[in-house]
Amino acid sequence: MIAGLGIDIIEVRRIAEKIEKDNGFRELVFSANEIAYCESKTHKHQHYAARFAAKEAFFKALGTGWLNGTAFNEVEIINNEQGKPEIALLGVTNSTINALGNFSMTVALTHIKSTASAVVILETNREGS
Repeated sequence: MIAGLGIDIIEVRRIAEKIEKDNGFRELVFSANEIAYCESKTHKHQHYAARFAAKEAFFKALGTGWLNGTAFNEVEIINNEQGKPEIALLGVTNSTINALGNFSMTVALTHIKSTASAVVILETNREGS
């Protein structure tokens, strides 16, 4: 059963400016794995922006917005073996979100030169189904 749906869109330029100007922004928002992934890409700011949008969409899907006990860099967007993006929760954020319920999470990312967007669907695992 769908428990939440979130969507976000961001201008790539805004994320690029924050990364280039604000010392520490990248580490505050992105995990070490995400930074390594994005830095390996030719159009790295598009990848950063897509991941930022996914984090925003995740919190919208929860229906709570950003919560105390969560950190943006602990909501990690990874790629599975086939390249499909997935959400991994780390550290205290994992504990905080797990206290809300057991969710299956689906994420879709898209980006072009100027914008990036993401959609997140949270589903509850129904017993007996």
